[in-house]
Amino acid sequence: MSKSKIRIRYAPSPTGLQHPGGVRTALFAWLYARHENGDMILRIEDTDKSREVEGATEYIYESLAWLGIEWDEGPDKGGEYGPYKQSERLDIYRQYAMQLLEQGLAYADPYTNEEVQQFREQSQEASKPFLFRDYRPDSPPEWKEGLPLRFKVPDLKTYEWEDAVRGQSKAGPESLDDFIILKSDGYPTYNFANVIDDHLMKITHVLRGEEYIASIPKYLSLYEALGWEAPINATMPLVLGSTGGKKLSKRDGSLPILEYRTLGYLPVAINNFLATLGWNDGTEQEIYTIDELKNKFTIERLQKAPARFDIERLNYLNGAHIRKLSLQELYSLSSPYWPESSKDYDDGYRQKVLGLIHERLKFLSEIPELTEFFFTDPENTFQPNEEQAEWLGRTLNSLEGSDFTEDDLENRLRNLSIELEVKPGKLFMVIRQAVTGSKVSPGLFETLNTLGKDTVIQRIKTIA
Repeated sequence: MSKSKIRIRYAPSPTGLQHPGGVRTALFAWLYARHENGDMILRIEDTDKSREVEGATEYIYESLAWLGIEWDEGPDKGGEYGPYKQSERLDIYRQYAMQLLEQGLAYADPYTNEEVQQFREQSQEASKPFLFRDYRPDSPPEWKEGLPLRFKVPDLKTYEWEDAVRGQSKAGPESLDDFIILKSDGYPTYNFANVIDDHLMKITHVLRGEEYIASIPKYLSLYEALGWEAPINATMPLVLGSTGGKKLSKRDGSLPILEYRTLGYLPVAINNFLATLGWNDGTEQEIYTIDELKNKFTIERLQKAPARFDIERLNYLNGAHIRKLSLQELYSLSSPYWPESSKDYDDGYRQKVLGLIHERLKFLSEIPELTEFFFTDPENTFQPNEEQAEWLGRTLNSLEGSDFTEDDLENRLRNLSIELEVKPGKLFMVIRQAVTGSKVSPGLFETLNTLGKDTVIQRIKTIA
């Protein structure tokens, strides 16, 4: 298909909150548009009013804006080919539906839901797939408001098309059927509206999930009936759960996308993670900036094999992007996440504490758990045995004379481990538990220095 400019769309339905799978489609579309200096179109497919969720459209805008995914045309921006909400395009769909009706390529569906169910059961009893075209009425009634309108498949044939990801593809007549184009409420079906809109909006490329492959022949048949050229299809790989073999679910860490913002994930990390779910540039690179993704992303590098949604990999990538931030940048982002106990401490102290966990932080909502003991005495359940109590007593004697610089603390405690004839790691673990209430903390000497002499000695005395 020859077009002067790439035009690709993201067309979500406001029937729920945006999840990673849908956002990945938006990201792929945006990256490809930017790579090709094309246009990204946002279209809201809000024709299923019975399933529409209040606030879902606004959630789409907010989600994409948080991730920095910018669209060139859309409901909020306008454009030459609007409106960009399907509910505002009903007259357009009706016009083309009436055109098909006049051409004898559409007909009124006179059957009730109960009758259609009987047809299904008949097909099942005959051990054959249910195709409505097998029950097409010989003399359909004249169409009027309130009756569904069906597309009449003109030719039962095999369709072939070039998929930008999967290559040469085809499907036979078994994939074709008389599908509804206008529902009884006057709204178009997805199968009809997306064809009309993609043509009128001059869409050149359509990213589709694997679940739509079976419907592509229906779309091609409709394009042919209307005398239009179909856009290029590109089938995205499935996203499976972390263990593979099953569809992605909440158990795998898949949450509404803005919940990742609440948890303290960075937009660049989410984009990095989603972009590499089914795409790679042929290298071993794992960490990408947005500019690198825009420069490298092509549809042709999408994979055919399913991708795995691995939350541990997301955490790794987010941690890597956090480490690329300066301490000041990280501190600016951290303000909503500090524990309540930190409110009486100044910025300098909190920034010093943040510096101690900067390398370990995977997402910002970890900050309270990792820093609480810097601001208030921990609820310490550590109970040293007799030998460990002796070590803590000797530690107190040594620390009483320390100036509490990191170098002095390290020298004193390493010398103490020699005197006690105990491995430094064992001694330091006991001191760490006594002071922080945890076996895990930032570097011991940096932690003791930050807490200060009075606090450290008081906490050890409480435990020892």
